[in-house]
Amino acid sequence: MTKLLQTWRWYGPNDPVSLQDVKQAGATGIVTALHHIPHGEIWPIADIQERKAIIEAAGLTWEVVESVPVHEAIKTRRPGADKYLANYNVSLQNLAECGIRTVCYNFMPVLDWTRTQLDLEMSDGSKALYFNWTDLAVFDLYILEREGASADYQPAILAKAKSRFESMDKDALDELRINVLMGIPNEKEIELEALRASINEYKAIGFDGLRDNLTWFLNGIAETCTQNGIKMTIHPDDPPYPILGLPRIASNKDDLLYIKNSVDQAFNGFCYCTGSLGAGMDNQLVDIFEAVKERIYFLHLRNVTKDEEGNFYEADHLGGDVNMYEVMKAVTAENAKRQSPMPFRPDHGHQMLDDLNKVTNPGYSAIGRLRGLAELRGLEMGITGQ
Repeated sequence: MTKLLQTWRWYGPNDPVSLQDVKQAGATGIVTALHHIPHGEIWPIADIQERKAIIEAAGLTWEVVESVPVHEAIKTRRPGADKYLANYNVSLQNLAECGIRTVCYNFMPVLDWTRTQLDLEMSDGSKALYFNWTDLAVFDLYILEREGASADYQPAILAKAKSRFESMDKDALDELRINVLMGIPNEKEIELEALRASINEYKAIGFDGLRDNLTWFLNGIAETCTQNGIKMTIHPDDPPYPILGLPRIASNKDDLLYIKNSVDQAFNGFCYCTGSLGAGMDNQLVDIFEAVKERIYFLHLRNVTKDEEGNFYEADHLGGDVNMYEVMKAVTAENAKRQSPMPFRPDHGHQMLDDLNKVTNPGYSAIGRLRGLAELRGLEMGITGQ
């Protein structure tokens, strides 16, 4: 039986976690992207080759691109989208020419991910990422001041948000604003007025319109992907429900099946993220995997613990609400049928031990992910015997 391919997300030469750290953690493959290239611009072959050479010089391989960002012009299909679609095709072709053919991307409007706290302290003193509906409502109602926002929250949440806002000082409000906006790609600053404008643009597009735009995008790259053997893997929404008035179209089994069937070609696949999908109150993780498993080309394995309101924090990889044992059984059974192993990475990890004193990308400190990778490797071996 072929083992899963163990990979590690690396943010490039400026990542405080080095490639030597990655090797010591036990991963063999790298998941990275050219973050210095502005969104929508072509990824030059020279830049791809330079990054690949750095990785290979460390004795590792570049297995997955995460991600080639989809420009907002494509997601909204505003004027100029054709240019960005053409650029995307050239970037994909350049990656394939360099031997990199698995690409992770998302189709989330504006925000790639959303958390309201980046340092929730666990009982053991480690720190985790956290999403809280009351805090999001504080941001939405009192910082962003989105028109009509109150209609999107339960009365109990609105009451708690009002009380919490009244107890927060300027520093606390600034921290909340920074945390929520951390999900803006490239970590760039965005004015709240620009965010309001984007939200209004997506309000006009709506759920069905965003679906149509994804189908247009997939049809627009289908020939390039098929000719070059590229596998596209869409990442589920994080979190998997509408927030701030923005539509979400990759949040549950029905969404993934729609995406699969909308452009029913082999290149059109999924990144199976147990953390993002696991944050959905009604999502059944193994059922979702079984529904689309033949199109799953990349795995993010992490865990979350939810409460009755739907607030969640990122738990230990083998803790939380996601039954990782059942997930791993399904994953290894599918992997055994494949000629090439499925790449997975330990997604996120607690900030712990020596990393508590370091500045790292949220969720991407070294030691918490090392622990997660070790636990997942052990779980796989316990199931497969190898």
